[in-house]
Amino acid sequence: MTDEQIGLRISRNSIIINTFLSAFKLFAGIFSHSAAMISDSVHSMSDVLSTIIVIIGIRMSTKAADKDHPYGHERFECVTAIVLAALLFVIGVGIGWAGIEKIITNEYGDFSVPGVLALFAAVLSIFVKEAMYLYTLAAAKKTGLVSLRADAWHHRSDALSSVGSFIGILFARLGFPMMDPLASVVISLFIIKVSYNVFKDASSKMVDKTCDDDMNSKISEVILDQEGVIGIDLLNTRQFGSKIYVEIEIAADASLTLIAAHDIAQRVHDEIEAKFEKVKHCIVHVNPYDYYSCTKQ
Repeated sequence: MTDEQIGLRISRNSIIINTFLSAFKLFAGIFSHSAAMISDSVHSMSDVLSTIIVIIGIRMSTKAADKDHPYGHERFECVTAIVLAALLFVIGVGIGWAGIEKIITNEYGDFSVPGVLALFAAVLSIFVKEAMYLYTLAAAKKTGLVSLRADAWHHRSDALSSVGSFIGILFARLGFPMMDPLASVVISLFIIKVSYNVFKDASSKMVDKTCDDDMNSKISEVILDQEGVIGIDLLNTRQFGSKIYVEIEIAADASLTLIAAHDIAQRVHDEIEAKFEKVKHCIVHVNPYDYYSCTKQ
């Protein structure tokens, strides 16, 4: 199964689960007279929108290269993640502002004593959304899709929102309605921090950030294992969306024929693309070892 297929399958499942969960929370909020749960259901509905954005991003980023885009469309995936980061930020600010406004005005909602069903819905939402976070994050790590990782954190933000709803509903039933907006303010700070992390990760990949030291070391090991490679003169890696581009200069015996030198470069190229599935393109240049030795003296 390709990265695109995995991403689309995860996204479709997310839409189905979020739709049912949102409907149940809305019903529980209305039936139990819980303003907090009704707000939480609206937050869950926003996850459906964010997942639709992810699907659009995945489809656009996995389009084949064409005349106008010879390097492909992978950066659309980073754009999608940035859009989701902005959506998370707006949600976080909205939740926080609503909580602050209620604290300042001493207005804690129309329903001060919500029913037990709202409490159950909050607990169910916490477990379901945390499971969806882990499920989506695992797929994001497997595929390297930045937008999928952003959507995973959107699920986590919803789980945190449900924690706030649970605290607010519980304390409202115990006679402390102020805990509802106060919990919302704290949770909003977590959501804003998550939006910053998602934005930072996506934007770094928009500007061709190099791979981490571990990945570069593994690539170097594969290069040096190839017969005929005397050394590595240059190794540049860059992350292009969820894919990796590699530029390599190797040193080989200067007395080799052009065909022999080409064969070495081809082996290096093939091994890199075979052993690192995220590498989309690899360029290998061969330097004559004797010439290089002379220039170093």
